[in-house]
Amino acid sequence: MATEHYFSSTPSGPEVRKPLRVSLNGAERTLQTAGGIFSPDGIDKGTMVLLEEVPAPPETGNLLDIGCGWGPIALTLALKSPAARVYAVDVNERCIALTRDNAAALGCGNVTASLPEEVDPEVRFDTIWSNPPIRIGKEELHALLLLWLPRLAPGGTAWLVVQKNLGADSLQRWLAETLPSGFTVSRHSTAKSFRTLKVERSA
Repeated sequence: MATEHYFSSTPSGPEVRKPLRVSLNGAERTLQTAGGIFSPDGIDKGTMVLLEEVPAPPETGNLLDIGCGWGPIALTLALKSPAARVYAVDVNERCIALTRDNAAALGCGNVTASLPEEVDPEVRFDTIWSNPPIRIGKEELHALLLLWLPRLAPGGTAWLVVQKNLGADSLQRWLAETLPSGFTVSRHSTAKSFRTLKVERSA
């Protein structure tokens, strides 16, 4: 399926699952994947950079993965912080089902995969990790980030990985100008043509 359709809520075509062997949190894992989702054949370069560059998540609290795909970020959060509650959101129902089943296969009972609107709007997040769906378009991307980033808990941190040639620097500027007072936006690192952006909410 063309990549511009991976953010459809219900991908066209039948769901055909296949095994996926990947390394997550330092160990080889056998999971499931399918067509009609983002990066169905493994961990994409941006997500790999994010997982390599950011510090360990809090051991407890609420952690969020925006745009979970088949689950590499959410599953890593869950494996690193088994006492935390991990929320994985996606508009693609196939992604939600895959993330849910992959979490069960790894024994990660602390993962809740759902549509964005199914997350209690009162929940605040201690950490957000995301490889945001840049290709949905600037307006939709901005709306997505403004839905979730203000829901950082006081003292919380979000980590976003964005390809340089897809507007990482302009997104950093926009976030700094647009997020309410109490939020700080900075560039954490650059690796393999990707920027990792850090968004902090003051305590």
